[in-house]
Amino acid sequence: MATQTHYRACHLCEAICGLEITTDQGDIVSIKGDKNDPLSEGHICPKAVALQDIHDDPDRLRLPMIRNGEEWKQASWDEAFSVVVEKLHNIYQSRGVDAIGIYQGNPSIHNYGIMTHAGHFLGHIKTKNRFSATSVDQLPHQLIAYLMYNHQLIVPIPDIDNTDFFLMLGANPMASNGSLMTVPNFRGRLKKLQKRGGQLMVIDPRVTETAELADQHCFIRPGSDAAFLMGFLKHLIESNKIRLRHLENALIGWDKVTEFVQQFEWSAITAFTSINETTIKQLADQFFAADSAVIYGRMGCSTQSFGSLCQWLIQLINIATGNLDREGGALLPLPAFDPITLPMSRPGNFSRWKSRVRELPEFGGELPVSALAEEIQTPGERQIRALVTVAGNPVLSTPNGVQLDKQLEQLDFIVSVDPYLNETTHHAHVILPPTSPLEHDHYDMIFHAFAVRNTTRYSEALFEKPEGSLHDWEIFTELGKRWAAKTDKPTKPDMRPDEMLDFALQAGPYGSMQQHEQGLSLQKLKDSPSGIDLGALKPGLLDRIPAKAADANEGSSKGQINCVPEELESDLSRLLQKINGDQAELLLIGRRHVRSNNSCMHNYQRLEKGKPRCTLMIHPTDAARYDLNEGDDALVATRVNELKVPVEITDKIMPGVISIPHGWGHNRAGTKLGIASSRPGVSANDLTDDQDVDAVSGNAVLNGVPVIIRKA
Repeated sequence: MATQTHYRACHLCEAICGLEITTDQGDIVSIKGDKNDPLSEGHICPKAVALQDIHDDPDRLRLPMIRNGEEWKQASWDEAFSVVVEKLHNIYQSRGVDAIGIYQGNPSIHNYGIMTHAGHFLGHIKTKNRFSATSVDQLPHQLIAYLMYNHQLIVPIPDIDNTDFFLMLGANPMASNGSLMTVPNFRGRLKKLQKRGGQLMVIDPRVTETAELADQHCFIRPGSDAAFLMGFLKHLIESNKIRLRHLENALIGWDKVTEFVQQFEWSAITAFTSINETTIKQLADQFFAADSAVIYGRMGCSTQSFGSLCQWLIQLINIATGNLDREGGALLPLPAFDPITLPMSRPGNFSRWKSRVRELPEFGGELPVSALAEEIQTPGERQIRALVTVAGNPVLSTPNGVQLDKQLEQLDFIVSVDPYLNETTHHAHVILPPTSPLEHDHYDMIFHAFAVRNTTRYSEALFEKPEGSLHDWEIFTELGKRWAAKTDKPTKPDMRPDEMLDFALQAGPYGSMQQHEQGLSLQKLKDSPSGIDLGALKPGLLDRIPAKAADANEGSSKGQINCVPEELESDLSRLLQKINGDQAELLLIGRRHVRSNNSCMHNYQRLEKGKPRCTLMIHPTDAARYDLNEGDDALVATRVNELKVPVEITDKIMPGVISIPHGWGHNRAGTKLGIASSRPGVSANDLTDDQDVDAVSGNAVLNGVPVIIRKA
């Protein structure tokens, strides 16, 4: 096999950077940025070069594994499928469908074969006990989109390429490459913003990699963003700096906004946020005065006690200043594969049922994952006795991982569709590993819908599928067929992911069926391996807002915006109570590194080299107060657990705040992660509390966690 050059999108984070990969005799020779990619323009981060490590990783499972006690044996696909269907069906018959739980991890959304075909099997299991990484991540974004705009994926994106004033809270795109804002080469785009006279303002408890490049940075007490945003909106209203522009007649309930901001006093806002009144008012004035401006908040805003209020207030500020649905403000992308207008599109639903133990609300067919352990632990009807996990490691990525770890041991059966024996899957009875990412084709069905520019790109497989291996979609298809035969149900239509994609592209807004000049089809994308530019984001939000489903709560309908959903308005009293209550002395936040995303990335040498990154960041004044020196071990405790973490003293974190990164804790027995286990770190989610959630959505609280600290 001669030297070949392949063009592909990186699937490891939301940035979907274009890659140029050279192979020789079936081996990867180089991975570099594709300069012809219209979105990333040649930019890549260190994660992209680790695709070689993923493909070659000796710890990656290639064939099914079945556990007997503590021993694992390799099995045929036929044997593994038979065991899975038989065991799950027995539990289904004896305990009911809700006795089967399902958890889907973050990588599911990065794999279009899972997106198109997981339902071929999981769709047959009509359990109410479905969970995913959504509720330790972006659930407040999707809930607010559903309540305000009638669709969970109508999430307006900052028009960074045209804005004059970018106000950012709880986000670090220099490390993440953007999240719910697909923005490869954030540094380059920021330089262009600043060169044209624009400004970036970052509000964050830490001087992040992004804050270091910003024109202004301001510390904020973790978990107080909703109070800051309320003060910001309060000043705009009280100083009559409101311009609703073309949205005015589409706004339902705007008059209520003035009423609720008056409940909040400046003294309480400033005491809670640690930002003075003058600073908040000056920022609001700057924002309003800019020719165009946009406010955006991400993980630090979402994974906190008031995540839903934060995302709601962000939308209201963009509306109030005339920056929603406006160039340079917040715009809705129009992707080639449009998940909003497709016939199978799921606008969302909310609180159709609740979790059995704590009555946390369902969203989009899923319960908050903070309830998973207690739904296993607590006897009674709907108690989970079996679990299906897909591309996930909830022991490390969900709150109170120690408790979940113990509860997984109690289950009658677990099957994991996953390529690794990790902290979660080592509890499984059967593991079904799919092919390597480079052995199957790829299309980003979701992240183009959050991108700062409309583009489209299809990636063909680099390597042939090895003999005896199966793609994710083939695993789900076969499980679905066997389950349907067992339960006498019809199977899903036999279409490959690429066939489904081709139809969606042709039927989409740029497709050949629409007589669009682009005439998009899968073949056209194959003929353009670096992707196709579809143009800058444009206004048109009102045309994309669908009518609310007949069985949903009253609120906005087609082309209308529900400014004050009942669920948000009723949560304001909780914020008022919190603002005026006693505050914890020391709060924990997470952090993201450019070399990390999911826990599996800690097993790749190209990402793990360098000094250890799982440290406890603490401000010098706090270090002195607790008698901690650089490199000491500190003991950090919460209600659920205590951890020992090496200390990193830095003035880049706010006094009264400590930071531990997400995704570590590779010291549990039974795993097969050679590199990760040699540098295990600790899991921050062994400290986060499963009982602490955003009251509206049930999203987990991973930031602003009260802790106690002492020298080890």
